[in-house]
Amino acid sequence: MRIYNTLTKTKEEFVPIEEGKVRMYVCGPTVYNLIHIGNARPMIVFDTVRRYMEYKGYEVNYVSNFTDVDDKIIKAANEEGVDASVISERYIEECKKDMKALNVRPATTHPKATEEISGMLEMIGTLMNKNYAYKAEDGTVYYRTRSFKEYGKLSHKNLDDLQGGNRSLLVTGEDQKEDPLDFVLWKPKKEGEPYWESPWCKGRPGWHIECSVMSKKYLGEEIDIHAGGEDLVFPHHENEIAQSEAANGKTFARYWMHNAFLNIDNKKMSKSLGNFFTVRDIAAKYDLQVLRFLMLSAHYRSQLNFSADLMAAAKNSLERILTAYERIAELYEKAEDKGLSADEVSLNTEIKGYVAKYEEAMDDDFNTSDAISVMFELVKSANSNLDENSGREIVGIYKQALETMADILGIILVQEKGDLDSEVEALIAKRQEARANKDFAKADEIRDKLTAMGIVLKDTREGVKWSRA
Repeated sequence: MRIYNTLTKTKEEFVPIEEGKVRMYVCGPTVYNLIHIGNARPMIVFDTVRRYMEYKGYEVNYVSNFTDVDDKIIKAANEEGVDASVISERYIEECKKDMKALNVRPATTHPKATEEISGMLEMIGTLMNKNYAYKAEDGTVYYRTRSFKEYGKLSHKNLDDLQGGNRSLLVTGEDQKEDPLDFVLWKPKKEGEPYWESPWCKGRPGWHIECSVMSKKYLGEEIDIHAGGEDLVFPHHENEIAQSEAANGKTFARYWMHNAFLNIDNKKMSKSLGNFFTVRDIAAKYDLQVLRFLMLSAHYRSQLNFSADLMAAAKNSLERILTAYERIAELYEKAEDKGLSADEVSLNTEIKGYVAKYEEAMDDDFNTSDAISVMFELVKSANSNLDENSGREIVGIYKQALETMADILGIILVQEKGDLDSEVEALIAKRQEARANKDFAKADEIRDKLTAMGIVLKDTREGVKWSRA
């Protein structure tokens, strides 16, 4: 298995710190509102990485945090006249609902920044004792960026160039800094903000320190994989490396993985452009499995464009897989045990080839785009070679292969029947009854109602099948 490492800008063979185990940290959202589809991409991508690691036999300790203290959270709380924790807890729960709807598995641990303050105070104290950090007059604690000699190794930025023009690290109060590039570890409280006691002042942590502390607590001083969106490479992940390696004296993470940006109609997503979509916005128009499928249809390091046309194409592509699986499952239920014929032995070898090709794609830096192409090859083979006379064994082999591939990608092949499904099936039964009674006006009326509900009917040899438009 080879992973593209942002740190080295090369694909490297994956070798875990501890054989058979993977320690993986993925930066989670700041919970001040509903998550948007840009947030959804890393959730889906790295959930898939985790799933494939587990398929390969690794025990994965997967940690993804919630940033639950932040300027945006405080602003939202003040606007509503409530405590900041009310806002953060509300949107943590909403985020979990969206993750479930996207079929993103819960992390092994979902730590919250506000519950890890003691660890942050300890690490900041360690950095101060080692002379990597200092206290300003107002109680702000800054990290001495130039004291970490390898600063810039992840983003491949030069410190002198940063000082010359890049202001990503600069914050209010820079006149207190020893160097304009120093960044905040702890900041004094302001009126109307939550705060905690510290040796330096009443205040709250800077953003970067939380991930260093939570990664250390739940995964150890050295981890296998640290991941997130490419917007986090600098300064967030660069600062995490500086903090963690200075405090712990060890390499922080072996492999750094970053997904590329998501664009909307070939433009950057922005509220000012009117092209900003939450996951809930998309769920109102599409099955979120379609969004997940679209996200995985491109390699995670490639920029992905979101548009109505591409969602329609993704929906049609996913429908091909779901329809094929439905047919395979029906054939499996009706098939008889016959053993494998000579032709089916050959088909079994062909299916093993598809599985190997799928694994080859995923082993090559989790190339989900190529993996999906292999799924279509498998589906085409199943459609061509399976019929009512096929034995249970060969149908089962196709079925298992497709189920395994889909599960790794988080694609749900069998939808749970809910209240809407029951209503649809009841209407279809009434329509069939009306047709049997030659009440075609009634049958057409029911069909029109189903069409208005977004239900497409198809008459087959096995009876009436339905799908969502």
